[in-house]
Amino acid sequence: MRVRLFLLAGALAAFGASLGSGFHFDDYAIFAGPLRIFDLHQTRPLTYLTFWLNRQIGGDDPVGYHAVNLLLHLGAILLVYECLRRLLPERAAWLAAGLFAIHPIQAEAVNYVWARSILLASVLCFAALLAWLEGRQWLAVGVFAAALLAKEECAAFPILLWVLQKRKTLRPGRLSHYTAMLSLSLAAGIRVMYATVVTPGAHAGVQAGISPLNYLAAQSVVILRYLQLLILPYGFTVDPDVHVSLGLGAVAWTGLIAAAVWAWRRGQIWFVGGLALLMPSSSIFPAADLAADRRMYLPMLAFGATGGLLLTRLRTQWIPSAVGVALVVLSVVRTSVWMSDVWLWREAVERAPGKVRPKVQLARALPAAQALALLNQARALAPYDPAIAAETGKVLLAEGQPEAALEEFGRALALAPADARNLNNRGVALHALRQTEAARQDFLRALQLNPNFNEARENLAKISPPAP
Repeated sequence: MRVRLFLLAGALAAFGASLGSGFHFDDYAIFAGPLRIFDLHQTRPLTYLTFWLNRQIGGDDPVGYHAVNLLLHLGAILLVYECLRRLLPERAAWLAAGLFAIHPIQAEAVNYVWARSILLASVLCFAALLAWLEGRQWLAVGVFAAALLAKEECAAFPILLWVLQKRKTLRPGRLSHYTAMLSLSLAAGIRVMYATVVTPGAHAGVQAGISPLNYLAAQSVVILRYLQLLILPYGFTVDPDVHVSLGLGAVAWTGLIAAAVWAWRRGQIWFVGGLALLMPSSSIFPAADLAADRRMYLPMLAFGATGGLLLTRLRTQWIPSAVGVALVVLSVVRTSVWMSDVWLWREAVERAPGKVRPKVQLARALPAAQALALLNQARALAPYDPAIAAETGKVLLAEGQPEAALEEFGRALALAPADARNLNNRGVALHALRQTEAARQDFLRALQLNPNFNEARENLAKISPPAP
């Protein structure tokens, strides 16, 4: 019990301040309209159910949302420890659980409300692993199915089980158990691919803006970045700048595969398992975000085990304690950055000065004059990026300049005519200029492109129906 309390205390020290944070980036999508838990396009109904419960209980107060994230992290820690103490020597188990609990690479998953999907999926995967360890394999299959309903990114979990079983670390299951789990993973993957095709504005699959080959090449560099952050936890940012190069990607993949083969032959199976858990997010299925620290949350089970085993080999007893204190301090600092949109995106701008999106996001948190200056810098980098024109239009509209805003929204629409948001934005500017019928047509066209676009529907409802 003392070890468990120690682990929870460390996690609370590292991430407890997240309760004072607000919403960021995709978090606002929770309030963009009704949460369609059972929509045919919804791939994460279990996660959306928790968002719905948060809204029913606490409305738009961020404390409740962050409290759920923090509680999920605490639950994950206890499950990780219960699993690892059955798989590793006692000291290695609690050191590994400690790394999982307090490492700053976990900060994004804990502090970012939208990342709850991976927290929930990981908790259920750890519960499935515990059930497997206790000989209840079919229960593990059922819990894993629930994990896939939280986030499909856990689809490689059966591979981790196979890796551990292959090296006789885990009791073997029947072929039917693995077949059932892999079938569930395959079904979840097909479901996600379908959703990314039929859902307007999806940021994955064919709408990710990057080819599968280029995404695969980038992921080798991304994985190396994750490993660097594990060993030397410095350089965190919510929006890293990842350069895509087929040549560099081939070299990096060669190194990673060689490292995995070496680890397998040396019996370092946890390292191999960690790489396996990264496969769904770091393979050929493209996503608009090339890198995201929250994708390391589930793999930290395996990478934490690797670190715990390495720390037990140190003869100097005070080093693990010093590492723990340093990681808590770094996690506190990381959590403090997540306390403010300005801090979060200013850091991203500083660490990726050639990237546009951090500038656009930071502009949303700045006063109008500073925002427009920053957006002008972004336009110099990417003159044909519709997001810059759209954000500039929003700032101008908020400043009472609808004519200038209309020009910017028109530019955004010309650059991205299939984006319903650009039609909606132009409709808002037209309505502000009392061009009601033109605004109505833009809202209707936006809903034709995206029937679930709640903002356009609300804007259309504000316009009185046309005279007969």
